[in-house]
Amino acid sequence: MSARTKARKRAVDILFEAEQRGVDPIRLVADRVVQPHTEASVPQYTVDLVEGVMAHRDRIDELLETYSHGWTLERMPAVDRALLRVGTWEVLFNDDVPDAVAVDEAVSLAGDLSTDDSPTFVNGLLGRIVDLKPSLLA
Repeated sequence: MSARTKARKRAVDILFEAEQRGVDPIRLVADRVVQPHTEASVPQYTVDLVEGVMAHRDRIDELLETYSHGWTLERMPAVDRALLRVGTWEVLFNDDVPDAVAVDEAVSLAGDLSTDDSPTFVNGLLGRIVDLKPSLLA
């Protein structure tokens, strides 16, 4: 597993945990950064992902609701919500990551972390966001 893949998984874990515990993801990631460097230390890209998702969360959630074809955010598995938020942020707001890589990484993590149907769902929704990217950023 590449360093970026590990950072993405860690960001998804933090976003998921924060939602389940009802705490601020920014504070949670900050608390994890100050812990002594261990196997559980937080890579900088994880911090970038969590902060990026939270900075654009309203817009990201609006897009996910709009293009998920009958699925509300609340109806989606919590892991899928976190994966889709990270993937959408990478597609729309991080020029350092090619769109195809962002989608492939989210789909792969969905296969590892979520339901059997999640990879197809994540791929379809992020693919739609990639297709609409020029108009979404206009």
